[in-house]
Amino acid sequence: MMSQPLLHDPLDLAIAWAEDGQPAALATVIATWGSSPRPPGSMMAVSGGGRIEGSVSGGCVEASVLDAAVTAMQDGRPNVLSYGVTSEQAWAVGLACGGELDVLVQAVGPGGTLPMTTLRAAVDLRQRRKPALLATRLSDMHHVLITRTAADDLASVTGGAIEPRLVPTLEQVFRDGRSRRVAGADDESWFLHLLTAPYRLLIVGAVHIAQVLAPLAMTMGFAVTVIDPRTQLATPERFPGITLVTDWPDEALETLAIDTHTAIVTLTHDAKLDDPTLRTALDSPAFYIGALGSRKTQASRLDRLAMDGIGPERTARIHGPVGLAIGAIGASEIALSILAEIVAVRRDAALGRHPGWT
Repeated sequence: MMSQPLLHDPLDLAIAWAEDGQPAALATVIATWGSSPRPPGSMMAVSGGGRIEGSVSGGCVEASVLDAAVTAMQDGRPNVLSYGVTSEQAWAVGLACGGELDVLVQAVGPGGTLPMTTLRAAVDLRQRRKPALLATRLSDMHHVLITRTAADDLASVTGGAIEPRLVPTLEQVFRDGRSRRVAGADDESWFLHLLTAPYRLLIVGAVHIAQVLAPLAMTMGFAVTVIDPRTQLATPERFPGITLVTDWPDEALETLAIDTHTAIVTLTHDAKLDDPTLRTALDSPAFYIGALGSRKTQASRLDRLAMDGIGPERTARIHGPVGLAIGAIGASEIALSILAEIVAVRRDAALGRHPGWT
């Protein structure tokens, strides 16, 4: 099943604007040094109508990048902008704290250097949660879209052959999950932009807490799916704009390509739904698994899983009772505690670790 496009994703929006016939540009951080607040690969989209989504510096240089984007949309030429304490622009753009960054600005579509066929293919891979990396040769803006095959080999999707000298670095970028600028043959500079699938939250149980948690997670950049076979609960009226799946949870999870960017939370309080969900989730690489319920409910749940042969070394992955212990009362506060714990686990913060974890 394909993930839904995110409403505020710069790449998705740049494509949508260009397809609607609007001028559009993408600004991408390609290198940073020091205390720059946004990592390489961060994007900001600009439309001809003046809309901006995303960020390249958290506010420090956006005004300057916006001017460059407007120019790129007018003349189609790309530009690499450099900001830092050694440039005369440092104080004006707000990087006097010591950070430095380079930003690549390109127009999208026929009048620019970012071809729509490549961008559509990249988004298609990302929505199908397939590996995607856009390699850009900075001297001439030649783009090669690369993916990993089922056999774990690298394959070019668009843009021609992969430069052999880049292969080891491409492998490293896929492994460590960080975009970077590198030197290729003849010291040509390339930007290797890893277009990872968005973090995703799968919520099992179309209950009241889910009605708060789902839109809250979307505002945090998660792609959200609510799973519940009870069709009287899983309705578009109760979950406007949220992807709904009405299969049994374990069957649904088998089709959703769970990966290391996926969090799974079960909220049903019903063992017929919770237990199969957890058994399937524990066999997956999901980075977070949580289950609603009291300590007594959690103990009973672990006993049932143990009877199924799932021992404590595996069930230790389950966050239950789910959510950070903030004294939450009511659906809104419980939803907040759950999402806060998911973020803490994603960032490997101490609050997200079970007692005794190292």
